[in-house]
Amino acid sequence: MPSALASDTAIGSVKTLTDSVVNQAGTIILGKKRQLSLALACLLARGHLLIEDLPGVGKTTLAHVMAKILGLDYSRIQFTSDLLPADILGVSIFDRTAGAFQFHPGPVFSQVILADEINRATPKAQSALLEAMEEHQVSIEGETRPLPKPFFVIGTQNPTYQVGTFPLPESQLDRFLMRIELGYPDKTAERALLTGEDRRDLLEKIEPCLDIEQLLEIQGVVDQVHTSEALLDYLQAILEHTRKSPDYVSGLSPRAGLALLHCAKAWALMLGRNHVLPEDVQTVLPFVVSHRLKLTTDTHTMSHNDIAKQLLDIPIP
Repeated sequence: MPSALASDTAIGSVKTLTDSVVNQAGTIILGKKRQLSLALACLLARGHLLIEDLPGVGKTTLAHVMAKILGLDYSRIQFTSDLLPADILGVSIFDRTAGAFQFHPGPVFSQVILADEINRATPKAQSALLEAMEEHQVSIEGETRPLPKPFFVIGTQNPTYQVGTFPLPESQLDRFLMRIELGYPDKTAERALLTGEDRRDLLEKIEPCLDIEQLLEIQGVVDQVHTSEALLDYLQAILEHTRKSPDYVSGLSPRAGLALLHCAKAWALMLGRNHVLPEDVQTVLPFVVSHRLKLTTDTHTMSHNDIAKQLLDIPIP
């Protein structure tokens, strides 16, 4: 049975709901409406978000704000060099009264997970999230345990030139649907931060804009957003270009193509449309592919974002 929100007349109500989420989040994270919209699109597309930036620009606050506005359970995991997989997934402890081992779930069993400074942990601890992010389940001691719905991981990453970081392997980077940067606030937003109320106090006053049922329903509507044959031709032209271009060690995978398609659908829905336009693909493109493209030595002086933006020059069929 189709969703009630999937009809053309209800698309506007979806836009109203998503706009209210972004606008309310914007009262806490000032001057970053585009990044907040991208974060919400990532969640609606059932993906995970990687935020890479300097400490102190609001990465942790963004994760907390998203969970609070959407009314979701929230857990924060501080990744450090001595973090163990059991600290993330949970552990079984022997209960003398019951005479058996009882499983105590770790913080990964929440709807919104903040993996803070994920690249400060060793690869062994980082890998504990791989199955959870891809399969939405955790296998521990021979038993598979499902994770709650929705399940949204927001990983924050410090620049790799900083001391004590372990670069994320390509396999784990690929688990993140999108990668964004927050950057410094503009002059007006920073003045409001300096003179306004503490962000933590404002966060306590936020009321949820959506309930879990509405969020899951909107995620279902994203799958029903229409994509034309010409739009799919355009998307495949992008994938084919990366596979043949000398700028990249390897091109985008089929999973990356699906990620680009799902994000474009979510973006179109947030704009109040039930169909995807090439502009939707172009908007989300740098944030979906930049962390998936590995540069050749000939282009090592260019940033990932610069290389990804080259794809915007591909002609639209």
